[in-house]
Amino acid sequence: MLAPMHNRRAFTLIELLVVIAIIAILAAILFPVFSRAKEAAKQTQCLSNLKNIGLAFNLYGADAGDMFPNTNVTGLWTGRRFRWPIMPYLAVGQKSRATSQYDSDSSSALLYCPSDSSKTAFNDTSYSYVSSLYRPPAFIASVTSLFQLAGDGPCPVDTCTSISFTQVSQPASKVMVFEWVNAHNFGPTGPVGPWGKNAGFSMGPGFLEGRRNLTFVDGHSKNVPVTQMTVNPNFGSADPNLTPGGCDGSDLK
Repeated sequence: MLAPMHNRRAFTLIELLVVIAIIAILAAILFPVFSRAKEAAKQTQCLSNLKNIGLAFNLYGADAGDMFPNTNVTGLWTGRRFRWPIMPYLAVGQKSRATSQYDSDSSSALLYCPSDSSKTAFNDTSYSYVSSLYRPPAFIASVTSLFQLAGDGPCPVDTCTSISFTQVSQPASKVMVFEWVNAHNFGPTGPVGPWGKNAGFSMGPGFLEGRRNLTFVDGHSKNVPVTQMTVNPNFGSADPNLTPGGCDGSDLK
């Protein structure tokens, strides 16, 4: 039999504060766990995207005499350029106004990582096709300014060349497509790419921190700490666009 309402004992203020404190402690423990789980799911999605893009490159090569894309455009490595040669193999929808490699009005969830807050810097693309697979090793070794890789115009004479998959000496460690910024593990400096803070053209604090999703020439994809990647001695950054040795080099230490 239930006790009369006037005889029931109410919570004291101290008991309520204890309950609130316990809830706050549990929230402090669980919220980071949920956040990490959510970020891990995004990382997995990002790696899946990159693997599919890598497959498109391999299918392109199979139809192009075992050759990597080479459109003789300096900035082919950027997202708004490399997507066009492999477009028939991506199986993604593009905006109707996007009709050529010089039309940047195109977007697809396959082309960007959900954790990349700076994807708009490269026209809604979080990934880069490495310039060391359409630039000769001699040119890669001669680069003294990162601006030599930038631009939408034709390559200067003898600085772009068609390279075959079989020319790559170490396909299991030579990156073909990679995540431009550290979208998954970075410090208070924010997303940092191989060229510096927020994918800029100058080195910023933390450009050797974090992790990147990479797809290699042999087709496998992996999330790799930047500390395990090869650093270009001329620039001090882990940038597969400037792999020491070019197509003959390795992007892993």
